[in-house]
Amino acid sequence: MSTGIQVTIHDIEQARERIKDAIFVTPCAFSQSLSNLTGCKVYCKLENLQMTGSFKERGALNKLLRLTQEEKAAGVIASSAGNHAQGLAYHATRLGIAATIVMPEATPIVKVTATRGYGGNVVLKGNSYDEAFAHACLLQKEHGYTFVHPFNDPLIVAGQGTMGLELLEQNPYLDSVVVPIGGGGMISGVAIALKETNPKIRIIGVETESVPSMKEAMKKGEPVEVPAARSIADGIAVRRAGDVTLPIVRKYVDDIVTVSEEETANAVMVLLEREKTLVEGAGAVPLAALLNNKVNLKGRKVALVLSGGNIDVNVLSRIIERGLVKDGRLAKLSVTISDTPGSLASLTAVIGTLRANIMEIYHNRAFSEANLGETIVDLTIETRGHEHVSEIITALEGRGLKVTIETPHPRPLHHTPHHPS
Repeated sequence: MSTGIQVTIHDIEQARERIKDAIFVTPCAFSQSLSNLTGCKVYCKLENLQMTGSFKERGALNKLLRLTQEEKAAGVIASSAGNHAQGLAYHATRLGIAATIVMPEATPIVKVTATRGYGGNVVLKGNSYDEAFAHACLLQKEHGYTFVHPFNDPLIVAGQGTMGLELLEQNPYLDSVVVPIGGGGMISGVAIALKETNPKIRIIGVETESVPSMKEAMKKGEPVEVPAARSIADGIAVRRAGDVTLPIVRKYVDDIVTVSEEETANAVMVLLEREKTLVEGAGAVPLAALLNNKVNLKGRKVALVLSGGNIDVNVLSRIIERGLVKDGRLAKLSVTISDTPGSLASLTAVIGTLRANIMEIYHNRAFSEANLGETIVDLTIETRGHEHVSEIITALEGRGLKVTIETPHPRPLHHTPHHPS
């Protein structure tokens, strides 16, 4: 009986030979700091170092190189607001193939500009990825373009699988590989390459808990559409798993886990600060799963696929700010002081003596709840961490001042519509 699997390791080996002259063999670097944090021996497959910042180039190029001369002459089309758009545009332009990319109208200008910069003909249409996809299908029929799907295509899967062959050569003693899952193109190709060579390697997939389409497809036994949701891991916020990828995942992937928005944001911060490595939300989910014990890999040799680094700088700034607050390195205090000359100077002197840096200060008289003769001063301070904040509060209270610390209210980190990148 047919398993429905349309990709073999031979297809992946052929894809590697096909794309080898134009795709960077990314490092799989050992990380002592992440190993210490997680209790594993951690290696990072740095796909964020590809020319367009993500693994998507592998599959896109493999697909392009298998087009007929007639298909090349007609051009290709895709719908995407992220990595697939950029990878396809770059390699199509390099090969002299016209590429049209339909993007939602709300796509951040930086991604539109990047795709155009790689030579893509960008068409902005629709308020969501689904609307952009529908318009791309209309244009494909109208102009005879070849549609290049971001994951649901055997040639795309085979191209992404070349990463698995690299992992085996770079570290043949790996016990486990943790891979982001969106539609399943990357994990399918990687899993085939790894499991067909060494069946003992554990393959763990990680999805965002807000859009767990592959996990739901595994439960139902077929692709199902999950509700739309926003996520900072927008590259894997895919509402429906692929028909091509699901049978492969069912056969080769050992487990699928999910991570939250906060866990993902923290992983982005850890990679940036500890590893000096910039990844997007989708690229950080493997580390998020490890840091939050979503899977027990203690003591194992583990490769994390950091799939891409194309993160919006506005989102990144929010992640950094929130990370500083979580670590206690940024704190907001409200201090009630006497409304007399010199009181404010005394307050700031105490904070300065304790080597904290005042980032913002607001002196509130008219609209505060303080008694007559008192005033409330709101301070945002930069500190060394939670212990330092406690030391400052203790010192202020020791001088008879009333101090409260503001607990931040969770707010969305993202501002872009979800889409499969």
